[in-house]
Amino acid sequence: MLSATEIVQPVGLTLTLALIVTLFLLVIGTPIAWWLCRTDSPVKAPVAAIVSLPLVLPPTVLGFYLLLAFGPNGPGGLIAPLWGARTLAFSFEGLVIASVIYSLPFMVQPLRTAFEAIGSDTLEAAATLGSGPKRTFFRIVIPEARSGYLTGAILTFAHTVGEFGVVLMIGGNIPGETKLVSMAIYDFVERLEWDKAHVLAGGMVLFAFVVITTVMLLDRRVGRVVG
Repeated sequence: MLSATEIVQPVGLTLTLALIVTLFLLVIGTPIAWWLCRTDSPVKAPVAAIVSLPLVLPPTVLGFYLLLAFGPNGPGGLIAPLWGARTLAFSFEGLVIASVIYSLPFMVQPLRTAFEAIGSDTLEAAATLGSGPKRTFFRIVIPEARSGYLTGAILTFAHTVGEFGVVLMIGGNIPGETKLVSMAIYDFVERLEWDKAHVLAGGMVLFAFVVITTVMLLDRRVGRVVG
């Protein structure tokens, strides 16, 4: 019999992580996407490739290198003492940082597509009327790119909820600290507790269906394909 704790704890932790990561990436992804959209810098292609790496790298590969970076001998060993820890690995804070890196392209790509869809004539007209770059961005660009923000937020949230490989490498399986839904399902399967695994896995399938349907409806409503 599946207890309330076995559901509430990993689900609550997963949703908390997904929300934090989505909010962080809304802030971080905006300038990155805008820069990639507007720049002609020779380093544009390498930066775009770095941003897109999580799309093609196996999660365990990314998780392995993040584990080295988050360990006591890496940069994480210098940051963790700020809140009394020895390492970023196997901590919720480490999961947040790893998830931000892993989900970065799911925010940047929709935002970049939305920014590129804004005609240069609109920005030129705003400049002609005396609107400065900052005012133009917040008053024109962001409202015009709202579909990209919605899609990016939905995809980022959903992608974070469904993480497994990076979570396994960075977070481990600490109840109440790093044990997310994906790890709970893995645990139930290992213990041959199929009924419990079905409950959480079925919830994930339903969640994925709702996310995909929402993105498709949003895409049809705005009349553009979001990459």
